[in-house]
Amino acid sequence: MKQIQSLQNPLIKNILKLQEKSRERKKQQLFIIEGKREVELAFKSDFEIESLLFISKKIEYHYIKQFNAKEVIEITPEIYQKIAYRESTEGIIAVAKSKYINLKSLTFKNKYPLILVLEGIEKPGNIGAMIRSADAANIDAVILADPKTDHFNPNVIRSSVGGVFTKKIVISSSEEIIAFLRQKNIKMYAATLQNSNKYTDEDYTEASAIIVGTEANGLTQIWRNHSIKNINIPMQGEIDSMNVSVAAAILLFEAKRQRNFK
Repeated sequence: MKQIQSLQNPLIKNILKLQEKSRERKKQQLFIIEGKREVELAFKSDFEIESLLFISKKIEYHYIKQFNAKEVIEITPEIYQKIAYRESTEGIIAVAKSKYINLKSLTFKNKYPLILVLEGIEKPGNIGAMIRSADAANIDAVILADPKTDHFNPNVIRSSVGGVFTKKIVISSSEEIIAFLRQKNIKMYAATLQNSNKYTDEDYTEASAIIVGTEANGLTQIWRNHSIKNINIPMQGEIDSMNVSVAAAILLFEAKRQRNFK
């Protein structure tokens, strides 16, 4: 088993790059996972672990062996503190191979799938929170339309509590996604204030996609034009909007309620 005791080690420097730069994650096809639950979920979902770094005082070696990492490395608490993304951590970090699903290979077990589409969402925390809600509602897929960041961003993984490993996640352009949904006869419901109906007035029991956009600008015109219905969540206070991740959760669970949570 290897040991690293220097912050100048090339692997440690590369981990910092992978954490900070989407460009490096895409170029190297690698990303960082931090925490026991997240590493366990990634391994369960057949993500290949290249390197597993741990603090021996916090993690026992027999626990590490189960993940079949290509290399296992013991590091010092000082190094871990430098590369750990979270303030409160468990002493384990993995470097894993990226794995992507494209639209052409996206399939569904359910006859009437329920999908969440996120258009142009910028904040990694919001993306992660919505993926977490998608897991809680056990929907069929999450599709990122023209995203501003990748779903292997450390903050997305952290905010999703590992949900990025439990759900089918696809990245594509809005045009390609719309063509895919139309081909599969999946009805599109765009969450927007313009020309919209109350969300509880619509029927989501057939194959459905719920589309949400940014809090600042909402959905672009292309989604409003192609949706079967525009839907809104009525605001009853002084503020005229809510956090997009909260809105997405409300819409998903209304759809699941109509399906008797099946």
